Amino acid sequence: MLAKLIENKKQIPAAQMDKSGHILMVLPKTAALPKADDLPGLAQLAAALRRRDKKPAELAKTPVAVETAHGGLIVWVMLDTDQPPFSQHTVLRQALHILLEESPREISLAISGDAAFRAQAAAAAVYVAWVNGAALPSLKSKDKPKPLQTMRLFGHASADGFAAQRAAAEGNTLCRSLTVTPPNQLTPGIYRERVRKLAKDNGWKHTEYDMKKLRKLGAGAFVAVAQGSDPQDAAIVHLRRRHPEAGQTIALVGKGICFDTGGHNLKPARYMQGMHEDMNGSAVALGILLAATRLDLPVNIDCWLAIAQNHISPKAYKQNDVVSALNGTTIEVVHTDAEGRMVLADTLALAARAKPDVIVDFATLTGSMGAALGERYSGVLSNRDELLAQAVAAGKVSGERMCAFPMDEDYEPALDSAIADIKQCTLDGDADHILAARFLNHFVDKRPWLHVDLSSSNCDDGLGAVGTDVTGFGVAWGIRLLAELQVGK
Repeated sequence: MLAKLIENKKQIPAAQMDKSGHILMVLPKTAALPKADDLPGLAQLAAALRRRDKKPAELAKTPVAVETAHGGLIVWVMLDTDQPPFSQHTVLRQALHILLEESPREISLAISGDAAFRAQAAAAAVYVAWVNGAALPSLKSKDKPKPLQTMRLFGHASADGFAAQRAAAEGNTLCRSLTVTPPNQLTPGIYRERVRKLAKDNGWKHTEYDMKKLRKLGAGAFVAVAQGSDPQDAAIVHLRRRHPEAGQTIALVGKGICFDTGGHNLKPARYMQGMHEDMNGSAVALGILLAATRLDLPVNIDCWLAIAQNHISPKAYKQNDVVSALNGTTIEVVHTDAEGRMVLADTLALAARAKPDVIVDFATLTGSMGAALGERYSGVLSNRDELLAQAVAAGKVSGERMCAFPMDEDYEPALDSAIADIKQCTLDGDADHILAARFLNHFVDKRPWLHVDLSSSNCDDGLGAVGTDVTGFGVAWGIRLLAELQVGK
């Protein structure tokens, strides 16, 4: 549940400055502070800067907190709107963190500057406050996180209550809430129930392809991964949203591995820790669908969630098995910890059957993408150069940065198999993020397709707008991409 927003176009009054417990003051980046009579509290800020031997412009990188005479806390920050959204979100997040670590029930956001600055800064500040003010699930018996309940905005009033920012924050919060849930509380069966409730609450058509149905369809790649679990509660879940004015149909595909042991190629403890987050790709797809629904975007969306676990058991798939995917492609299994591309193969093939205009898949797929980029970018690959350029551009505008990678045909021979149509992967791991995309490209039926490898799904101490380790990366990007695809149709 996001905080209630109360907007006021007028500048924050001196009385509010004195009485409010927690205030974020956002100024445009300048070399000098405004005149003291333009804004209450500037005298205290000037004194704090002198004491710390800081110049006013340094507020654009390092916020400064000042206590009021009545015990309130004011955090001052300058926003450089010439910087990319990622940088703006980062400095706002750092400033808000000082306030939110005291778990206030209410904060005030005060924006100063000309009308254009106030509009831009207010939208960014409200989004960052909503994302970081929400409480994620916690099982602590004491000191549970307390959500922010009310935000008061001074200096700007929106026409629509910041609908786009609220929708993106709500989608991001859903994504992170699902991702942090412990694996015993989000098994495939429980996850499917939660998705079913979301579908009912939001008017999405809901269809499930359980193991029995998938075996009948010939989805051997998905079944191979899921057959090692007991109970066999895995499924591909399809959510369908239609809009009467839609110009395009977009398929969102998400990897939903609720826990990944590595299978017979068992992960060591260090690398198995946190593998309940391996369903993050499906949570990103759900977050985008929720945000698009809240905004009533004129786009048709088919959301396909590959929900399963990768366990070790006598029934689990193993190296050198050969299985047949939904589209008839035979796959030689090389490594059981490359399960994500297996479940995605059949899910992509199922999504492609409906002939969407664009397919976008999300997955915490390869360690090599993390080695290439670290935690601060996610990688994107595509079978269309124009679509790849749109994806990178959407990352710059949304504040969720994407880096494009090649997937040229001359990578393909590495996946040649002596006994099947294709190898699942190689054992040396070189360029595995690219080979994984080449593998998945066999299952999209030549439809325009983007593959997002979520190396930034988790970043220590937060990333961009988001202050938690689990970032919800991809939701804001996805909403921006959907908007651009509609404009460019």
